[in-house]
Order: sequence, then C-alpha cells, then structure tokens
Amino acid sequence: MPQRAGMPTQTRIILGVLLLAALIVPLLGQPYYTKLVSRMAIYAIAALSLDLLVGYAGLVSFGHAAFFGIGVYCAGLLPMVGIDQAWIIVPAAIACAALYGLFSGAVSLRASGLYFIFITLAFAEMMFYVAQGLRMFGGDDGFRLPRPTQLMAGLSLGNPVVLAYTMLVTLVIAIYVARRITGSHFGRVVIAARDNETKLRAIGLSPYPYRLTLYVIASALCAVAGVGFANLVEYASPASMSWVVSGEMLFMVILGSAATVIGPVLGAVVFVGLETVLSSLTEHWLFWLGLILVLRVLLLRHGLYGLLSGRGQR
Repeated sequence: MPQRAGMPTQTRIILGVLLLAALIVPLLGQPYYTKLVSRMAIYAIAALSLDLLVGYAGLVSFGHAAFFGIGVYCAGLLPMVGIDQAWIIVPAAIACAALYGLFSGAVSLRASGLYFIFITLAFAEMMFYVAQGLRMFGGDDGFRLPRPTQLMAGLSLGNPVVLAYTMLVTLVIAIYVARRITGSHFGRVVIAARDNETKLRAIGLSPYPYRLTLYVIASALCAVAGVGFANLVEYASPASMSWVVSGEMLFMVILGSAATVIGPVLGAVVFVGLETVLSSLTEHWLFWLGLILVLRVLLLRHGLYGLLSGRGQR
C-alpha cells in the first residue's frame, strides 16, 4: 500500500476545485444537489475513517457500518427523550461508538487476516440484529427522526444547506486530524506494524495497543458521519448497519486508493456520483459499479488518487 506523501500540486488544484464546487452548490437553491453534496461529504468521512484501518493499519474491516449505524441511532433516539442539541448528540454518538469499538476491537484484533474480517463482520451483524429487535422503535422498518439535530438557535441539520456546510466543515477537520495522526510517531508505529510486525516486536513495541487505539478513533469518526446521515435521510433503520454499507465503504477506499487520506474522499465522491447517475439510467447499475471496480484494480495501481497525481497506471 502506498505510503503517505506530500500532495502533488495538480492534486491540490483538483481538490480545491471540488471543494469550491461543493461550497457553491448549496447556494444555488437546488435541494436535490445540496443533499447530494451532503451525501458525498458524509460518505467521505465514513470512508476516511475506514481507511485509517485498511490503509494505514492493514486491517480490512467488513463491519465498519456498525459504528455508522450507532451514529444514526443516537441522532434518532436521543430526540425522543427531548435531547436534540448537536453538542450532546455528537459526543454521545462518539462515546457509544468508541466504547463498542473498544470492546469489539479488543476481541477482533486478537486475530488477523481473514479471521479479522469475519470477526468484524460478526460484531456488525450483532448490532444489526439488536437494532432489528427494537420493536418499539420500528424493528426492521426503523423510524423517522422525531426532530433534526440542532446546531444552535435557528440552525438545524434538517435544513439541507446547513447540513451540507456542516458536513463539509466536518470533512475538512477529519482530513486534517487524519493527516496529523498518520504523520505522527503513533501513525508511524501503526504503519511499521502493518509493514513488518516481527521487526516492530523485536525492538520492544507491541502493535496491539496502537492498533486498538486507531480502531477506536476510526469507530468514533464513523459515528459522526452516521449522525449526519440520519439528518440527511431523516430516518433511522437497521439498514444503516448492514454489511452492504460496510462493503460500499470498502469500495470507496479501494476506488480512491488506501493509505492516502485524500484517496477515500475522492472514492466516496465518485462512488456517490456514479451511483446517482447509473441508477437513473439502468436498474442494473450495481453491475456497472462492479465492472468499474474491476477495471480500477486491473489498470490503476494507486486508484483515483494515483491517477490525479500522475502515477495511477500499472
């Protein structure tokens, strides 16, 4: 997997153009496209959180949607007891996801490779069926959000424009935090454990606590995306914890390029864009998405990020 490197100038320009476009779209007064920008930003945050595990730690998780769903349910359940302020809901979602990440990660990280993948999937399915069993909250059908999350007086995430800008700002913060983490001593230890665990142990460092810490951070970050998603669709259901959602996140990471921070963001933007366009053209849009992923693996060594930086072909 590619190591983190300085971002090429042409990539900075393209990302700047994309960010500028994302900032302009909500001002056009078109709710559909404003919500599309929100959806891209939300999935970009989720994909970025997964990339911390897949790209930098070498841990392919197929249960990341559990943390996404925890964020969704926190945004849906807390307003039922009169709590709709973002300064309570977001920390609550982070805390719940972090605790579940600590518990599930402590067990999952005892395994590696294929076993790790299946254990993370098992933990996600546990949360999925717990949510399905909440009959008082709609069970498998889920429920509508009683009220959108309130940022402050007069500003609600139920407003598409407010949601779009909030998620874009959150994405920028998430990118900054991810780059700081991966560029720190802590991040270098995680990368060293991915590349050669034996050598790391030989110098007296155990990779387990570092991996577990990163797992908890990734879990918490994904829950923030879940809060945004709940306000976008104005609904909470077990579907947000489905293995399909985990697969989509993994698709985004692979499409954009793992271990690059920016790659998963690009992958999320392109994935949501392709999903929107292809689903409007054919009911077999998943086939074409699958074909695109195959072509990416065969032709683009470093995914979309590598393509933009001029080193994408094999």
